[in-house]
Amino acid sequence: MHGTHLKVVALNGSARKGGNTAILLRYVLKELEKEGIETELIEMSGAKIHGCLSCRECSKKKDRRCAQTGDMGNVYIEKMDQADGILLGSPTYVADVSSEMKALIDRACLVSKANGSMFRRKAGAAVVAVRRAGAIHAFDALNNFFLISEMIVPGSSYWNIGIGREIGDVEKDEEGIQTMKTLGQNMAWLLKKINS
Repeated sequence: MHGTHLKVVALNGSARKGGNTAILLRYVLKELEKEGIETELIEMSGAKIHGCLSCRECSKKKDRRCAQTGDMGNVYIEKMDQADGILLGSPTYVADVSSEMKALIDRACLVSKANGSMFRRKAGAAVVAVRRAGAIHAFDALNNFFLISEMIVPGSSYWNIGIGREIGDVEKDEEGIQTMKTLGQNMAWLLKKINS
């Protein structure tokens, strides 16, 4: 690591604080912490975040910020900007990410592009909680954000999903938990390579 201080920020786009998405994210974070990487879990639950207005003010100002204020958008974008790795977690709503997470990735994507691809070569990974089906579409939505933002996406032993309905149900998904642990290990390896 050459004394590089590495940090991963995890944003949980679920309406339920400490729910299945948070549980899955924590398994990934625990593996990163074992490798000496600093982590932070941010619960977006209850936070106000507006959708992108397509005003293109970010392209004019180029200040690594969204022109919209009065909500949490820039707080999250700044956290992502300062991190070496970004984990985005979402439950599956209508076979997609939560509206809060969608608002964040739409705005963060434009802000990044407006500022010379400010997330370029950061490590990024998605985590999705699901009751039954629809998770792959939500997983793809998050991966599309990483890929268009020129980020590097580590893989795992399966798609990064955990199955459960009531809070804590994902704990019963052994394969899902193992997938999160493997993701954390691979992300730690990748971060050290990128920053060596």
